[in-house]
Amino acid sequence: MAIRSYPVPDASSTRPRPSLDAAYRRITWRLLPFLMALWILSWIDRVNIGFAKLQMLSDLKFSETVYGIGAGIFFIGYFLCEVPSNLLLEYIGARKTIARITFLWGACCVAMMFVTTPAFFYVLRFLLGVFEAGFYPGVILYLTYWYPSERRAKVFGLFMSASAIAGVIGGPLAGAILTGMDGVNGWAGWQWVFLLEGIPSILAGFVTLLYLTDRPAKATWLTPEQRALIEADLGRDAEALGPREHRILASLKDVRVWQCIAIFFCIIMANSALTFFGPSVVRDAGFTDPLTVGWIMSAAYLCGGIGMILNGRHSDRTGEARLHCGIPATIGALAITLVGFLVPSSPVLAMLALAAAIVGTMSAIPVFWQIPGRFLAGSAAAAGIALINSVANLAGFGAPALMGYLREHTGSASAGLWLVAAFELATIVLILAFVPPATPALERRAAARAAHEPA
Repeated sequence: MAIRSYPVPDASSTRPRPSLDAAYRRITWRLLPFLMALWILSWIDRVNIGFAKLQMLSDLKFSETVYGIGAGIFFIGYFLCEVPSNLLLEYIGARKTIARITFLWGACCVAMMFVTTPAFFYVLRFLLGVFEAGFYPGVILYLTYWYPSERRAKVFGLFMSASAIAGVIGGPLAGAILTGMDGVNGWAGWQWVFLLEGIPSILAGFVTLLYLTDRPAKATWLTPEQRALIEADLGRDAEALGPREHRILASLKDVRVWQCIAIFFCIIMANSALTFFGPSVVRDAGFTDPLTVGWIMSAAYLCGGIGMILNGRHSDRTGEARLHCGIPATIGALAITLVGFLVPSSPVLAMLALAAAIVGTMSAIPVFWQIPGRFLAGSAAAAGIALINSVANLAGFGAPALMGYLREHTGSASAGLWLVAAFELATIVLILAFVPPATPALERRAAARAAHEPA
């Protein structure tokens, strides 16, 4: 099928826009709910350790340091396997790659219920990182196959808001399991958390094989005209972006990739600290019931999800990514600092600051992923995105380990929170130093598309 059979005028023309928008709406409704559901399962299985901790540490006699290392060692496995996983996705397709990832992380989550020693705990958390490696950057890469750059921040925001939805669902769910299932069949509540939250991921792995489509050209659920419109629009986007690096090895040596790593490392420091120690901070503020802790974290993540979507949408409409990433990160850093001062003396204010920290940190993440896509493409994008995510996510090891160590030796989470806030505050400095503004061509495309969208 030749794309020229369905010519599409310049983006400033109004005539073809409804058809193109309809094609993208169909893609969004087909792909995003399913990918978001997988990300919800992934996020729940990754962070349920933060809720299981409320019972697990006392049952197994683990220290805060043991917990911090175990929570963070996930990211070592993640680091080692992300680039190979994303390159595999580029060659064998998203459907097979994502199905494998989903099934294996679910099985590893279930196995966590049998943990009895620190060594076993470390091994399973490491393997969970190995198995999940490639999912998040894989989906980021996968979505670039379907959407042009001026639509991606909103789409990334929608997808990544699933982590907020996971927080909304996962907190009360884990709290309910911890309190309601404790002692059933002779198992502790934390064991039931891992079992009941791991099984759906195993089943989802099989569903993925039947549901996902690798690229627009294979999408039989689009009409031939819609497939041609999408391919033509993606081609014009590639022209607007100008020359980009396609070679894998060259992308790994590109200084801009390593600048992106530094920026994302600072964001992930804060994100990981809030993820793995958020429930503990809520308990430190005086809310000791696991179900109450779950509902408080749920409300905070709901606000975070809204922030991600709104910030991503506004970034797309303006074509601006730098400040849409840096300003929310700065808000998150200031809010984390406040949390360190307010716990446990001012519980309500501390919880408001915690919510603001989660909103700021989460809102910065989807817009960040606009930045590497502006200079990487093809296999270089597969390797570069995975490298950025894998190396930066080493902060996911460092933050929990440091938080656990400082908490154990100071008796408070405040010192760890202030250290994490300093890293996140560096985000805006690095962005302004290293990330150039969008090209005029991208800004014109964003403005033209925004002019045809309802306010």
